Amino acid sequence: MSETDPHIHVEQKVMQSGAAFRNVIVSSLGLVPDAPSVVTTGCGLQVPYAMTSHRPESVTCLACREHAHREYLRFAEQVERLSRMPGAPLTGDQAAEAAQWARDLAKRFSG
Repeated sequence: MSETDPHIHVEQKVMQSGAAFRNVIVSSLGLVPDAPSVVTTGCGLQVPYAMTSHRPESVTCLACREHAHREYLRFAEQVERLSRMPGAPLTGDQAAEAAQWARDLAKRFSG
């Protein structure tokens, strides 16, 4: 962990981080997980959790922005692929909406 790194990063596991993911855990299990004090980032560094953001406009590390861009595009493709499987828990419209949300976020990270 570098004490002099001025950049804002994204967590390596973009889709499994942040308040929204913790809220899913709480609603599913009734447990409140602690936010980590140090996390591994998309660029491979370990930084304080406070030096990360989910908002594309706040992320200043270019490698992390590229990582988040790829991860959101991968998520969009995965949602669409899984929604076409028999017994999928999402309707086609729900999957399309989730995929579009992820692509829009990916675009914000690339810009």
